[in-house]
Amino acid sequence: MSVDRRIDTPHGEGLLVTHRAKRPRATLLLSHGAGNGIDTADLEALARHLPKHGVTVIRFEQPWKVAGRKVASPPATLDDGLRAAANFLRVRTPMVVGGRSAGARSATRSAKELGAVGCLALAFPLHPPGRPEKSRLDELRGAGVPTLVIQGENDPMGRPEEFPDDVDLTVVPGADHGLKVPKRGPVSQDEALGIVVESALEWLVRDIVG
Repeated sequence: MSVDRRIDTPHGEGLLVTHRAKRPRATLLLSHGAGNGIDTADLEALARHLPKHGVTVIRFEQPWKVAGRKVASPPATLDDGLRAAANFLRVRTPMVVGGRSAGARSATRSAKELGAVGCLALAFPLHPPGRPEKSRLDELRGAGVPTLVIQGENDPMGRPEEFPDDVDLTVVPGADHGLKVPKRGPVSQDEALGIVVESALEWLVRDIVG
């Protein structure tokens, strides 16, 4: 069961959807990418399963998406929205920030300022498609907190082998930037989402909440 709440941000109303754990040990605040809202399969899977293991999951929909626009607002406005969401929540448990794609970038830029103890980056866009020279590795390294990247094996915005060896990385076999897998791929879509959930949970338990 989820609880929806609209909040004010500097750029309009955002939406918080909370999936609360009965005995929360941590809170995971997630935002979405530039082409979708919070209803992507990976974010929904985390929201559905992690609360059973003591992690409250809160999905934050940015104002541009709440307003029905099709194009994401500039990166700085995404950081403003995430900051407004974190400040509104004032959680009492350790907070991890994260998201997918543009939301992952925003989380890495904001984690330290928000007092997060970790950062979960789903489908981190290491570079624009076909432009590896436009690396965003500095953003990822700049998170300043333990960070887990969950990346599709065939993500055109950053294949696993393009990340340095010291990045904590989980690979979803055969998956693209949306963490979707082909029908005849090495794993099914359900298995792919299971990898997302299990790796996030293992990392949270190992490195964040103990």
